[in-house]
Amino acid sequence: MDDSMGRLVYLPAGASGPDPEAFLADVLTGWRRAQLAQGTSAETIRRRQAQVLRMTDFVGSAPWQWTPADADDFFGGHLRGVLNRAHSTVRAYQTDVKLFLDFATNPAYDWNEHCGRLFGTVFCQVITEFNRAKHVQADDSRAVKRPFTLEELQQFFDLADLEPERILHAKRKGALAAWRDAVAFKALYGWGLRRNEVRHLQLVDFSRNARAPFFGEWGLVRIRKGKAMRNSPPKQRTVLTVFDWAAEAVEDWVERGLPRYGHPVTDLFPTEKGGLVPERNLWQRMRDLVDELGFPPGLDLHSFRRSYATNLQTVYGYDVSFVQLQLGHEHAATTSLYTLAAPDYRARELERVLSSTLIRSKANLGESTRRESR
Repeated sequence: MDDSMGRLVYLPAGASGPDPEAFLADVLTGWRRAQLAQGTSAETIRRRQAQVLRMTDFVGSAPWQWTPADADDFFGGHLRGVLNRAHSTVRAYQTDVKLFLDFATNPAYDWNEHCGRLFGTVFCQVITEFNRAKHVQADDSRAVKRPFTLEELQQFFDLADLEPERILHAKRKGALAAWRDAVAFKALYGWGLRRNEVRHLQLVDFSRNARAPFFGEWGLVRIRKGKAMRNSPPKQRTVLTVFDWAAEAVEDWVERGLPRYGHPVTDLFPTEKGGLVPERNLWQRMRDLVDELGFPPGLDLHSFRRSYATNLQTVYGYDVSFVQLQLGHEHAATTSLYTLAAPDYRARELERVLSSTLIRSKANLGESTRRESR
């Protein structure tokens, strides 16, 4: 290729023919630069390019040779039929490939012009309205995922608190890590946090809430690693403390647990080597405890956040707008997806309404009786 007047010009190849791998690498590099200009994170760019290369390996031909039938085989036959990927996962992979082909076919760039001259064919969009996975509902999460019930939460936290003691009695290592994980589980539920949010908590993130001084130094927590919107940095928000037991658990851990690491730490849930507690460690610990308790399936680390959103509204009576701000949702409709009422919620509500109706009926009957006696 030659750089003439500031533009890349691909010259005719020699006897060996053009190199398709080198050309694809150039297109991917150009796509990477365009995404960086949009403000897309490096991690997202790597994921998108990986999906393009993954489909290239499966199809066995370069992207400018793909057809919609190739996309059907990869997304329908391979990802869905063989690997059994979730509907939402397939849709996300298709989006990555579609964005790449939108870039490659955009007339603002010269990729199709160079491609036609070098290979006799051009890029075309293979993700169409006929084979793209539809966003059929507001919530694509699997139906099996569910929140804890209040009874399950109590049993789980009790067993998590007991785990360090059992490890010590068995003269095994890991009691401090078990204590750390128990507090992390309480923080996940106590403030309705996501997995990555709780992992990145630091001591400086907690502070007093002037309107709730009884929580002490743990009246509110600043979340620095919230879920980011597309092409945006992590969202930040402030979550108010609503459970005194959660504040007490964190305070006890900071005063008696963290100093046992033997060196000054800033992270709330560190490892012995000074890193952040891995998500897989928390998940493994939770799975072991849940299996021991024999709970029904459908629980994961995100179930603590589901339970928080559900219980704040259906058990403790908080307004949906307050819960929305606590969770950091842009729209109340997103918050409503988390509001899965506990099994006994409808029974309690029915009892409450019937009781109030009965009280009003007795009051009206008494008033009628008094009028007749006059």
